[in-house]
Amino acid sequence: MPPTVKTLYFCELMGIMQTALEIAKYILPALIVLAASYLIVQKFLVSQTQRKQLALFQDAQDVTLRLRLQAYERLVLFIERINPRQIIPRLYDSSMTVKDLQHAIVITIRAEFEHNLSQQIYVSKNVWETVKNVKEQEINMVHNISKALKPDAPAKELHAKILDYSASLEDELPTDVALHIINEEVRRVLSYGSV
Repeated sequence: MPPTVKTLYFCELMGIMQTALEIAKYILPALIVLAASYLIVQKFLVSQTQRKQLALFQDAQDVTLRLRLQAYERLVLFIERINPRQIIPRLYDSSMTVKDLQHAIVITIRAEFEHNLSQQIYVSKNVWETVKNVKEQEINMVHNISKALKPDAPAKELHAKILDYSASLEDELPTDVALHIINEEVRRVLSYGSV
């Protein structure tokens, strides 16, 4: 009996299915391997990118920390240099008058401050405000003590009065308070990375 159309159609369909199954036997594992490879490579690339970003961030943090510490160092140096016990012996000359020494102290304090203006970028607002206030307090102290003296009197009188005033303070000098505030912030920065 000759094969019928249904039988031929069924045989052809079976042949196509066998071919499809044969192709699927090879393609399906290949697709699984491709998908797994893609996921592994993707995770590797993402992890590498994250590592590089973290390394760049840490490098930037290291640079920033160095710049901040240098700023604190410069501000400490500024505070030390305007301390009455430091600035007067550095500027005092026996041929000066009270007015000359007053002028020299004020100009030196302002010049030192202006030289350190850029440091405000790297320190907290609290530290910068403290530094500005100390500068103003030192200048006001020199002006107020100078007012009690004759402008043409020998500079040694102003020298002695400023040192006596500094020694007579029951509280710490403004410069000492500022140094304490800066040192506390530096400890926090070194401990936690930022303030």
